[in-house]
Amino acid sequence: QVQLVESGGGLVQAGESLRLSCAASGRTFSNYVMGWFRQAPGKEREFVAAVRWTSGSTYYADSVKGRFTISRDNAKKTVYLQMNSLKSEDTAVYYCAADSRNTATTMRGLVEYDYWGQGTQVTVSS
Repeated sequence: QVQLVESGGGLVQAGESLRLSCAASGRTFSNYVMGWFRQAPGKEREFVAAVRWTSGSTYYADSVKGRFTISRDNAKKTVYLQMNSLKSEDTAVYYCAADSRNTATTMRGLVEYDYWGQGTQVTVSS
């Protein structure tokens, strides 16, 4: 079992920054893919960013490329999402996800991840 706990959400104004954290615990953490997804009211959950735990390779949705940065701290078993230049359209519940089987190919599909956190709300006011 893997437990994922997100934190760092909140209310900010457009143009400001937030850093989300996702702390992982449980099974030995190696060769995972960790991802961030978000879901706005009335919309489907969508891919935001992902990182391969071992190599550090990163992947981003076009909508956040250049503004968001995903990173991980191996020792703390924590993945971060630094969000800069936030826009009102970034408002959503943000979810951390883990592909413990290391089978993800696109990194962008919900079905590629087998563990999910409970989500943290990010609200950007314009």
